[in-house]
Amino acid sequence: MEKLDNKVLQSFVEERFESSIIPELKEYIKIPNQSPSFDANWASNGLMDKVVDLMVKWVKERSIPGLTHKVVRLPNRTPVIYMEVPPTEAGAPTCLLYGHMDKQPPCTGWNEGLEPYNPVLKDGKLYGRGGADDGYAIYSALTAIEALKKQGVAHGRCVILIEACEESGSPDLPFYIRHLQAEIGTPSLVICLDSGAGNYEQLWVTTSLRGVFFGNLSVRTLREGVHSGDASGIVPDTFRIARHLLSRIEDPETGAVCDALKVDIPAKHRQWYEEAVKIKGNATYTCFPFLEGVHPVKEPNLVELALNRSWRPTVTVVGADGLPPTQTAGSVLRENTTLKLSIRLPPSLDPVKGAEDIKRILEANPPYGAHVEFTSQPGAAGWVMPEIAPWLEKAAAQASTSHFGKPAIYSGEGGSIPFMGMLGQMFPKAQFLITGVLGPQSNAHGPNEFLHIPFCKSLTCAVASILADHAVTRPDAAAPSTEAAEKALQYGRDAEGKKL
Repeated sequence: MEKLDNKVLQSFVEERFESSIIPELKEYIKIPNQSPSFDANWASNGLMDKVVDLMVKWVKERSIPGLTHKVVRLPNRTPVIYMEVPPTEAGAPTCLLYGHMDKQPPCTGWNEGLEPYNPVLKDGKLYGRGGADDGYAIYSALTAIEALKKQGVAHGRCVILIEACEESGSPDLPFYIRHLQAEIGTPSLVICLDSGAGNYEQLWVTTSLRGVFFGNLSVRTLREGVHSGDASGIVPDTFRIARHLLSRIEDPETGAVCDALKVDIPAKHRQWYEEAVKIKGNATYTCFPFLEGVHPVKEPNLVELALNRSWRPTVTVVGADGLPPTQTAGSVLRENTTLKLSIRLPPSLDPVKGAEDIKRILEANPPYGAHVEFTSQPGAAGWVMPEIAPWLEKAAAQASTSHFGKPAIYSGEGGSIPFMGMLGQMFPKAQFLITGVLGPQSNAHGPNEFLHIPFCKSLTCAVASILADHAVTRPDAAAPSTEAAEKALQYGRDAEGKKL
């Protein structure tokens, strides 16, 4: 087989993006296919199907010998696009490449001239919902493989899986993994294209992902709302009670979360952060759109601040019920307050145990005998990168130097990718390369989301380079034990196998 020519690779990727991928992503951004958690009518409104059709049409146009694809639809579940490319040589290892097509809600606050479903290409950035999170993944994955084919460079067997419920916590994915388990086989490398980057100047390898669960804290005191002038001072305000309860799990002064959700931070991960912070510097926090005069959470140094984002638990109030809009709010002492909490967990903490501990703490001895209830939704486990194999560390270093001109950097992410925790259990011997395009100000989930096009092109080249090294190295991939596979596939199901 031929040796990879990086200049030819870069030229191919550049042309493919400009002529095909960017136009496709613009069409993708126009479709408001929100994840099922945010669109109860996803199955009937046809928006997810429209995205599937768009992507499959592009897949069919690829000149990749042996490429097969199918749209898999299990009853009452979001669809999956499943693709395979056979290896160039018999006995070559399998690589599983992952991405997703569903989107977060549109959000408000977009800058003038920008809208969630109106793609705008400006200064090398493609603005619009979902382009960076994670619409680009299918296009980058197949382009990397096609680029190797064009040069006659060896690669292993490639399996590409694009799901449609990641932003809802991937509740459908375990059923598809079970359904496709024999076809997927046993990958020795997993590449996930749904993570972050500390800058747009080098390859960033994700070393950990936080877990997460959501829950509603409900406080009730009255059968109905009453005149605040008549009742205040006698009837306790439900918001004040909720605020008091939150202080049990989060210090209102520092934001530190209770010990029940803390873990010891591994020394190796702290070392990685020390190196990453040297690169990022103050961009560790200036990447966020602070208003003038606002400063970040106080910590003794940037390393501790970065660890707050990746290895320490946090509590965020993301929604509320029982509070009328300010324009229509009258002098009423309300009968109830419900706060929706997003609780991020350390990568190694069991989300089920975490949710049980928080419920116990919040519901114990409620102030004033108020009716307090905390109901949590199924959580997603975090993920910790297994010990990196020398071949992958070398391959990532070479890919970053060749296509970015700088070394690869290792760092954890504060977000969650539920599928990775599941795969980590299923394939404990596999190597993981979790990376992505969500760099500074790219603002996935918020307004003004953008895909940094030059960075995405370079990342696509880096993926191609690593796929080539994977084929040459031929790492072993031990099949998962039946027990490990069954445990992983229980994700998203109760004891009876029903969807949570």
